[in-house]
Amino acid sequence: MLEIQPGTTQNTGMSNPLTLEELQQEANSFRREFDAVILSTTSPEGMPDAGYAPCYLDDEGRCHILISQLARHTKNLNSHPIACLMWIEEKLPGRNAFARRRLVLQCNAENIERDGEVWTRVVQQMEKQLGNTVQLLASLPDFMLFRFEAVEGNYIRGFAQAYPVTGNNLLMAPHRTR
Repeated sequence: MLEIQPGTTQNTGMSNPLTLEELQQEANSFRREFDAVILSTTSPEGMPDAGYAPCYLDDEGRCHILISQLARHTKNLNSHPIACLMWIEEKLPGRNAFARRRLVLQCNAENIERDGEVWTRVVQQMEKQLGNTVQLLASLPDFMLFRFEAVEGNYIRGFAQAYPVTGNNLLMAPHRTR
């Protein structure tokens, strides 16, 4: 694969190529536009399960969700603390559905201890972003708070514009050609 040094540009097929740093900023800004995430987990039996959950991104780029123990995702995350998260732009009229911008991250999941310092801080931030329903849900004994640490993934800007990313800050690498 072609190695590109930080500060150099990528040929994106667009008139104004972006540097890897600009692409990283774009991917982070894109993710911050959302208040929910598409979530994929694996059951204890190995079956995939997809859904969505309102989410909060902390200052370090870690995604958090508040979810009931009654949800299959909670059972799945407790059994297999890994998940795939996806943020995808809405399909716009006249635009090709295959070229939708999206960010997909493979993550490790961590259950945040209820009523600890981190729990309290994150729930307060979630409430600021998502509204007072968060406080109601957090007060229910069956709700759990999960934090996701991004390992790797892809930021896809459109056709022939898939960029590997690593970590919560979405460190950008040259786009994939194969």
